[in-house]
Amino acid sequence: MRSIYTWVVFVHVLAAFGFVFAHGTTAFVAFRVRGEREPQRLVALLDLSTLSTGLMYWSLAALVAAGVAAGIMGGWFGQLWIWSALAVLVAVAIAMFALGSQYYNRVRHALGQRAWGREAPDPPPATPAELARLLDSRRPEAITAVGGAALVLLIWLMVFKPF
Repeated sequence: MRSIYTWVVFVHVLAAFGFVFAHGTTAFVAFRVRGEREPQRLVALLDLSTLSTGLMYWSLAALVAAGVAAGIMGGWFGQLWIWSALAVLVAVAIAMFALGSQYYNRVRHALGQRAWGREAPDPPPATPAELARLLDSRRPEAITAVGGAALVLLIWLMVFKPF
């Protein structure tokens, strides 16, 4: 019979796949948005990205909860690698929020939409030239580089447990 620890690790890995799956939708949208200039299509793409965030956040919550539980059950919190993994997770979450949400809030404003959670009326849409200038940003590459490097580092820490 499998131990509870094995099931907790299974949930942790499954939640990681759920997170990457949901967040991958947002990543692909980020690159597709840059080449699109039709406002209605841009709104639809951004709405698709927003829809995927629900699964992303639920998966992230399960990932963290199962990871902490596995860390406690496995006695890993006496080792530096798990603390490093948690630090990387917090740092990348802050960086991704700063890099991604601020940029996509500006894109939504340029499309004449309110950013998430804002109570003010819809802002006036930007001119096509202003929108194009905003969409030509290299922000998707920066976001992908930060997220991709963090994912590789986290997998390395969990698999090799180097310290």
